Amino acid sequence: VWLNRLMASMRETMRVEFSKAMTGYEDKPRESWLFDYPAQVSLAGTQISWTTEVSSSFSRLEEGYENALKDYYKKQIGMLNNLITLLLGSLTKGQRQKVMTICTIDVHSRDVVSKMIFSKIESSFAFMWQSQLRHRWDEFEEDCFANICDAQFRYWHEYLGNTPRLVITPLTDRCYITLTQSLHLIMGGAPQGPAGTGKTETTKDLGRAIGMMVYVFNCSEQMDYKSCGNIFKGLSQTGAWGCFDEFNRITVEVLSVIAVQVKCIQDGIKEKTPNFDFMGEFIPMNPSVGYFITMNPGYAGRAELPENLKVLFRPCAMCVPDLRLICEIMLVAEGFL
Repeated sequence: VWLNRLMASMRETMRVEFSKAMTGYEDKPRESWLFDYPAQVSLAGTQISWTTEVSSSFSRLEEGYENALKDYYKKQIGMLNNLITLLLGSLTKGQRQKVMTICTIDVHSRDVVSKMIFSKIESSFAFMWQSQLRHRWDEFEEDCFANICDAQFRYWHEYLGNTPRLVITPLTDRCYITLTQSLHLIMGGAPQGPAGTGKTETTKDLGRAIGMMVYVFNCSEQMDYKSCGNIFKGLSQTGAWGCFDEFNRITVEVLSVIAVQVKCIQDGIKEKTPNFDFMGEFIPMNPSVGYFITMNPGYAGRAELPENLKVLFRPCAMCVPDLRLICEIMLVAEGFL
């Protein structure tokens, strides 16, 4: 009970900080505003303002002002240069990490706007804009929401600390769409591909983007249906996300039982009941629960997933990322232009 109250007050504190940050955003320049709030709040606030400003640029485009997006693009470059100037100055370790993280996300935001100008996109309903993870602040609900395509997620306000974020590449974007659509359709996500392509990291980064706790479990042949069942029980009661690494190491006999357990949770979410029957036991249900499996196909000693488990997950193929783009953005985030 004490721990649940502690978690609730942590989320409420984060939400209050968000509310303060959003009301104070217009009052001072961004480069001084971001030091007034925790790193997580500053980063999400920056993303909310990006969505708001791009949406208002589209509104001005529709009203006939042709250079609306180009003007915002120039403003973005100016804001990015201000951040780089900050990085070149003297900052504490925590402040430097915060500015570097905002810089990493800002470069991606700038590239998205640049691509939209190049593709001559004039409507906010264009897929190139809809397929981005767009944060917004809802005045009526007094909460933050993240939209991507037709899926919407409430920001979960889990305190994640001052953590670095992944460089967002076209591959990351595509993986985000698949994983968010799978959650929207009440399914699991299954990124698969060779080692070092960022399957687990992308899942963790999506969790960070919407303030969600992601627990990573390394699977092995020793895992039986009882230990997996306990993990699923814990996840569905807390509403956190679970990422099962190297899932196809688990033996086929156990995988077919896991399929029944996952189906139980999916049915529980669809029924929208506060409690659900999990393998003969009634437990509370938190509908924000998500489960992802990462696989490395073509390895010796890996099982092929049974059909009844395959249908519960949406696959997403991951290939080797664009290292040149990643290095470029990382250098910008370190203060190189």
